[in-house]
Amino acid sequence: MELLITPAGQVRCVYGEALDLATLGQLTIRRGSYVEPLSDGRWTADLSPVHGPLLGPFTGRSEALAAERTWLDCHWLTA
Repeated sequence: MELLITPAGQVRCVYGEALDLATLGQLTIRRGSYVEPLSDGRWTADLSPVHGPLLGPFTGRSEALAAERTWLDCHWLTA
């Protein structure tokens, strides 16, 4: 799990349970995307909650989740 710590002391990360984030202080958790199926069985990752693009369509949900994580790591979890 990667943590981005701002000069103001705020911590940003893609949520995971590898660390007990509550030990860092009060948490604010918000959705980063919506990974949803299309009517034809393909999947998309909508990153609009963090002002990102719509990714996909992907053949499988795991592909959409991987693309979501890659985008968040490269574009949202940066200084």
